[in-house]
Amino acid sequence: MNLRESLRNIISAVVITASFTLPSLSSAAERIVFGGGPAGGTFQVVANAIQVYGPVKESTDYTVKAQSSAGSIENLRKVNQGKSDFGVVYSGHVYLGREGLLKNDTNKYEDVMAVSFLYGAPAQLVVRKDSGITSVKDLEGKKVGVGNAGSGAFANCELFFTHMGVWDKIERNAMGYNDAANAFGNNQLDAFWLFTAFPSGAVIMAAQTNDIDLIDLGKDAEESGFYEKYPYFSKLSVPAGTYKGVEKESPSFRDSALWVANAEVSDEIVYDLLSKIYTDEGLAYMKEQKKTFQEMAIETGVDGIVTPLHPGAEKFWKEKGLM
Repeated sequence: MNLRESLRNIISAVVITASFTLPSLSSAAERIVFGGGPAGGTFQVVANAIQVYGPVKESTDYTVKAQSSAGSIENLRKVNQGKSDFGVVYSGHVYLGREGLLKNDTNKYEDVMAVSFLYGAPAQLVVRKDSGITSVKDLEGKKVGVGNAGSGAFANCELFFTHMGVWDKIERNAMGYNDAANAFGNNQLDAFWLFTAFPSGAVIMAAQTNDIDLIDLGKDAEESGFYEKYPYFSKLSVPAGTYKGVEKESPSFRDSALWVANAEVSDEIVYDLLSKIYTDEGLAYMKEQKKTFQEMAIETGVDGIVTPLHPGAEKFWKEKGLM
């Protein structure tokens, strides 16, 4: 046997061995990306919880990978592009994005489809008790944390503050909730805005170092005609005692945080994940992760959804009698 034949036999043996030892692509688990949010927010809690609970409950042919993001607007864009398979997006942003009505963005995000309602997220504006700030209008000339650029918090802050006539009259600081709480604690901010479920870890953090208060955003919204102009927001109050030192009810407004999917995600995966999360055990697990998820239930599964459902979700909710 010459050298060339010997090499050919060796290569053939290696190829045959590899075919038996390497997994085929068809047997590899499909990787599903779930877009969450910034540290200190509830979006990331959702993504982490579904990553841990969903696929591992039974043997599945997919895995879920939670991925942090700036928040609602970034998730909307990434899910539409297919860079994320799932994400958490506010109902208002799904609606505006689908219609090409987002501020400074006329693109139509039509490949983002609703899967389920998760929770109602209220606006919260944190100030110091001795600040003299009792309305958004009092923020003129102040240093304000307005949320991460690309987040739902930022977008809704811009929307509301513009409506109130102060967006261009404040010193805006685009940052995440935990960073804003730290800056507030170091007297680098006069106020910071959140659009997330309560109790928020960032507000709890701020209350440890300062005597805080929450602005009555409900009054500002009511008196300015905000609800008439933006009807997808609804009224909600942060209960007294939610945060240290805030012993009065704090009226506000909220949007619904939705679990959404790219239109190309398979119906079977959407249906399978819903079937795991929306069981007594699955819902109990979600509620253990954060009090925010107390609203999650079969009965509230399609609350706040005003845009098309993913076919896999439509099948699931029809079986539950909600459609």
